[in-house]
Amino acid sequence: MKKRILVDMDDVLADASERILEILNQKNNLSLSKDFFEDKDFYDYVKSNNLKSYRDELNAPGFFGNLNVIPDSQEVLAELSEKHEVFIVSAAMEFPNSLKEKYDWMQTHFPFISWKNIMLCGDKSIVKGDILIDDHEKNLIHFDGETILFDAIHNKKINNYNRISNWLDIKKHILG
Repeated sequence: MKKRILVDMDDVLADASERILEILNQKNNLSLSKDFFEDKDFYDYVKSNNLKSYRDELNAPGFFGNLNVIPDSQEVLAELSEKHEVFIVSAAMEFPNSLKEKYDWMQTHFPFISWKNIMLCGDKSIVKGDILIDDHEKNLIHFDGETILFDAIHNKKINNYNRISNWLDIKKHILG
């Protein structure tokens, strides 16, 4: 039976954390890596160390359009879309410049996903489906179907969801 699979973009398909760390490191003369946050809360670390913020860069043209693709996501999502309904659901309204960039990024890296299956929204609590793959608890908490927390530097302390760290494991989980 076909499932409706909803997939977030940032830090699930597009490596936003990689770019955020680059900006954070540049602004604060640091050399932090993703591994540094294995046992730390990213947001708490930034706040408690009074680091110069990266957030203004999220509104800058080009931020969302130039993110790297999360490894194996293209191949696995292509395979999932052959067997299931796949929708990309991304909260884009907080950063209005991201709307066109996210759409263009999807067309470049995931051309097999129709524009009809891309939802750029503000609040994901309205979406319905069988599975939601997301990196933020705020998006998973109200979802009625199966939730998968995609591992990211900012969610290491969240433990009450099925956490999956890579796309090959997502493939095993959904396709067997």
